[in-house]
Amino acid sequence: MPRHLPLRTALPVLLLAVGAGRVAPAQDVPWLAEVTTSPPHPVLPQAGRIEPLLDPADTTPHDWQRRRTELRQRWVDFLGPMPAAGPLQLRVVRSEALESVDRRLVEYDGEPGLRVRAWLIEPRMRSGRLPALVALHQTTSATIDEVAGVSGPDAMQIGLKLARRGFVVLCPRCFLWQDVDGYDAAVQRLRERHPRTTGMAKMLYDARRAVDVLESLESVDAGRIGAVGHSLGGKEVLYLAAFDERVRAAVASEGGLGLRSTNWDAPWYLGPAIRDERFPLNHHQLLALIAPRPFLVLGGESGPGAADGDRSWVLINAALPAWRLSGSPQRLGLLNHREGHAIPDAAFDRIAAWLEAYVAAAR
Repeated sequence: MPRHLPLRTALPVLLLAVGAGRVAPAQDVPWLAEVTTSPPHPVLPQAGRIEPLLDPADTTPHDWQRRRTELRQRWVDFLGPMPAAGPLQLRVVRSEALESVDRRLVEYDGEPGLRVRAWLIEPRMRSGRLPALVALHQTTSATIDEVAGVSGPDAMQIGLKLARRGFVVLCPRCFLWQDVDGYDAAVQRLRERHPRTTGMAKMLYDARRAVDVLESLESVDAGRIGAVGHSLGGKEVLYLAAFDERVRAAVASEGGLGLRSTNWDAPWYLGPAIRDERFPLNHHQLLALIAPRPFLVLGGESGPGAADGDRSWVLINAALPAWRLSGSPQRLGLLNHREGHAIPDAAFDRIAAWLEAYVAAAR
């Protein structure tokens, strides 16, 4: 029978959090220098417009915070409005016991009155509240089942594998598959409710609701929440980390930082406005908004279908002036595993190590 989960009082959903989000890891990953060192002279063809983040006179953390506020608002205005959130109304649909973890299919309100389904995976043996992750799935008809380990190849079961390493993991379904027959239908329904809102704003809103769910659970340490995602999920992680400072650290695998690296112009992402060479926004700005919280990009450039890789350093490097004024070491980097649009075993080990260092061990 469906039942309600034990909850803490959930914070109201705000589109943007306040503050700079300081991170104090117990210890950096030993390979931090490797992933924060740019190759010489990276090139990103058709990078779009890359505005400088700072004026020459901006030399202090205060200067960056002022610019940061302005930049954030420009993005909010472009993405479009979403409604205030109501109660989660979280309930369990069904449960199953696996080796070392319990996996539950849950549902809750995303937008008020619109139910979202997700897999919630919790370690069975625990002492105290645990670190937690939002794990966002890639483009697949299996949606949440692969990332949660219900089906699909082992390499894609990152949510289940991270739960077995001690994280509470929530794997929510993207709105493109939530009670609709296809992407076009999903976008049409969104337009009917919110005519001035991009698909990416909806994905961000829903990802933030997933953070709300984790915050509400008695098993979760609300001060140690991170995010991880691959492909479509990697895109969502970029936006979630930029606009929700409850996310202490994150890993985006093969989302494609470049606006023209993948289909960012699709109506379910940012739409056709980004095709204009004069479009003033770009993803180096989101990477800057994340500072100083640790953020790792995984790329597979030189392998088949890769969306990220050495060329992504153009945008990472453009974000670094903000990181230098953030008051913390640079923990923004890229790991190029060079095996295409995939998550090789060795790359997953780096994902897990990053999240263990900067979420699980964070103070």
